[in-house]
Amino acid sequence: MMTEVNSAEPVPTHPLCVDLDGTLVRTDLLIESVVGLLKDNPLNLFRLPGWLLRGKAHLKQQIADRVELDVSLLPYNEPLLTYLEEQKSRGRTLVLATATNVKYASQISMHLGLFKEVLASDAQTNLSGNIKRHHLVRAFGEKGFDYAGNADIDVAIWIHARQAILVDATRGVRRRAKDITEINREFDSRGSGFFQYLRAMRPHQWLKNLLIFVPLIMAHQVQQPQLLVQAGLAFLAFGLCASSVYLLNDLLDLTDDRQHRTKRHRPLAAGTLPILHGVLMIPVLLFLAFCIALFLPVEFIWVLASYYGVTLAYSLRLKQSPLTDVLVLAGLYTLRIIAGAAAVSTAPSFWLLAFSMFLFFSLALVKRFAELLGLTRERQEGIVAARGYRVEDLEGLAQSGIASGYLSVLVLALYINSDQVKALYTHPEFIWLLCPLLLYWIGRVWLLARRGQMQEDPVIFAIQDRRSLLIACSGFLILWLAT
Repeated sequence: MMTEVNSAEPVPTHPLCVDLDGTLVRTDLLIESVVGLLKDNPLNLFRLPGWLLRGKAHLKQQIADRVELDVSLLPYNEPLLTYLEEQKSRGRTLVLATATNVKYASQISMHLGLFKEVLASDAQTNLSGNIKRHHLVRAFGEKGFDYAGNADIDVAIWIHARQAILVDATRGVRRRAKDITEINREFDSRGSGFFQYLRAMRPHQWLKNLLIFVPLIMAHQVQQPQLLVQAGLAFLAFGLCASSVYLLNDLLDLTDDRQHRTKRHRPLAAGTLPILHGVLMIPVLLFLAFCIALFLPVEFIWVLASYYGVTLAYSLRLKQSPLTDVLVLAGLYTLRIIAGAAAVSTAPSFWLLAFSMFLFFSLALVKRFAELLGLTRERQEGIVAARGYRVEDLEGLAQSGIASGYLSVLVLALYINSDQVKALYTHPEFIWLLCPLLLYWIGRVWLLARRGQMQEDPVIFAIQDRRSLLIACSGFLILWLAT
């Protein structure tokens, strides 16, 4: 949304100075560059305090010397860009005035081709707050410039500006700006804040945590309210823990996500959620997860800690290692089943763990196969790489995935003939009907994947697919008849 004041007036001769972080781009380049630094080497975390002790300008310079940002992929504020292009076409002088290091500011200026001058931080000066105000007043005079900004720190500059342009400003900032200067325009494209926080947590992925209830169901103990409550708390704890990791993963994958056809719309990649808020949500969600886990058996806490450690390793390194990544993904699904058993103090059966490992290894391979196939079709190239895989790996991934899926059916068939089934079910012969159902479903998943019609996450696909839901309902009916 854009509101205008005196829009019929001719373009003023006063230069328009534009802030960068949160204004021209919907992100914070200092945080993004720190994330890039830590992604390259997590041990760099211990270097940051020493650099900061020598001043924020020195910190920014040290980071800029070590981290490259692809400025062409940044989430620019498109309505503001359109306005700036219109102002430049009518002859107005545009100045990029930012506390961001001059390296990144200059790269952005060259990429956009809009600004006549760049004022930015260097190794000695952190061009922020009062220092930026001093530079602008010295360069253009009192009330000799207009200023576009978004934050509380910009209020000190608007006092000395001729007019203010507000970009995604809060009500408090807008009120203070209105009291001290004339507001020329407002750009507001923030949307619903709560919805963006919710999207960043990926609550639809919590459906995977329904696996926590599997041990309770398979042990025929669903009728016990206390155990149901414990399983529900475990579900919530796993969901919060997983959301913490998803946010961390989104931070580490900002550049990759912004090049992806769908992932570029994620809140952090698109800039619809402030990146600092995303950073703060990571420890908060993790803390809440372990607070809930305190109400459950200590074995569950250890499983939850193991889940977080493995997912952290996956986000930082393992997802770039072919085959290791899909083994880890399959293991994380199986770990949910182990967590469900720990939450209700039961032991997961050998059959259940073997079945889940083969099945989820197949589904993890479906995920990688779909990603690689989609990337291949997008780029139309002979050689395509995606997380360590190449286009020539497609057939091998499919063969391994199909074989693993059918092995899970074999495990199910052997389980049906075991003594455990005879003890749990009155009519175990009905369970044999699960085998053709599962064979059909696995075959269909891989058929759709090879046709390029599979979503990247087959578990989410199964929850949304009518045939899959019908097969699941048929499976529950079969188990009921066997009972």
